[in-house]
Amino acid sequence: MSHSDYNSSRRRLLKGAAAVWLLSVSPIGYAANSKVIAVRIWPASSYTRVTLESSIPLKYRQFSLSNPNRIVIDLQGIQINSVLSSMGAQVQQRDPYLKLVRAGQFDPKTVRLVFEIKQPVVPHIFTLPPIAKFKHRLVLDLYPKKAANVDDDPLLALLEEYNSGDLEKHLPAKARKPGKAGKDRPIVIMLDPGHGGEDSGAIGKYKTREKDIVLQIARRLQALIKREPGMKVYMTRNEDVFIPLKVRVAKARKMRADLFVSIHADAFTNRSARGSSVFALSTKGATSNTARFLAQTQNEADSIGGVSKSGDKYLDHTMLDLVQTATINDSLKFGDEVLKRMGKINKLHKNSVDQAGFAVLKAPDIPSVLVETAFISNLEEERKLKTARFQQQIAESIFAGIKAYFKNGAELARR
Repeated sequence: MSHSDYNSSRRRLLKGAAAVWLLSVSPIGYAANSKVIAVRIWPASSYTRVTLESSIPLKYRQFSLSNPNRIVIDLQGIQINSVLSSMGAQVQQRDPYLKLVRAGQFDPKTVRLVFEIKQPVVPHIFTLPPIAKFKHRLVLDLYPKKAANVDDDPLLALLEEYNSGDLEKHLPAKARKPGKAGKDRPIVIMLDPGHGGEDSGAIGKYKTREKDIVLQIARRLQALIKREPGMKVYMTRNEDVFIPLKVRVAKARKMRADLFVSIHADAFTNRSARGSSVFALSTKGATSNTARFLAQTQNEADSIGGVSKSGDKYLDHTMLDLVQTATINDSLKFGDEVLKRMGKINKLHKNSVDQAGFAVLKAPDIPSVLVETAFISNLEEERKLKTARFQQQIAESIFAGIKAYFKNGAELARR
């Protein structure tokens, strides 16, 4: 046999052996493909979220144990890996609900996760299909069992109602309290820092996250409003937590807000896009392609942040049908006051208030605007957004717009 014939025969033999070997281990090979590629734990005062991201959907079984209180999740058909075995290191001491996490290979086909908890919780577990940068996700939310102090902050109660599909039942029929805002009673402002938790929002080239920047701006604006006599301020979130869009709107209604300001720093497909914008709701389609694009990306927040569809029983059009033309007109007036002042500190993307079907602006009788402070996808604006000076300028511009809107005779209570 020549040397070349020998090599050719050897290659065929090895190929055949490899095929037999692959065939014999294909069940294990399949199981190995189903692996957890990332674990993220998001502690917050309202609830703690644990997310397991995997290459294909995870099969699981969940149950509870006591003494000590534990939530157990068995993941079926997978092998433990470094991602799972190190997830305990992600638990933070400040976490109000989660004490520790252990992971181990329970049997050859099952990984067992044990979550030891600090206080009685209501676990809420669900799966999410791939979207945006995420693959398949298994989500465990840990909510406190004891009732929240609704007067102080209704967020926990609203989340509970949302998860059970009862969000609309306990909201006031009319949002604002009687009397003229600013004269007979304080003006109530609801600030809505976009995104949070699993939903980072847009991310700049230098890894600046929208959710962090807008929370910093909202806190600066909150401080300005708190110092103003005759005004009260609330936040839809004041920490790095994911809040569904409808719960943000519901909180504004529950606190009887006179104005709703959603704060963002979005991205566009083209890095050259720059400038500040202000948006109001449209029930008849977007007024520009940019508005349409931004509304689509913002309305994906629930899918990206992670919402269980099982508990969300009421329909989107319920609130949309209630939106009054007068509320949108007030939103446009308010937005114009903010836009004029934003134009003094940054280039404007458009010189008038744009409109689109933003889900977060759908409170039926609360003038609501969404402020795109700048494009985080633009290199120059990303740098500016990170500075305390520009953040403060944005906060002061929005604050000046709020004061001007009320000064110019927005008599909300007369409707």
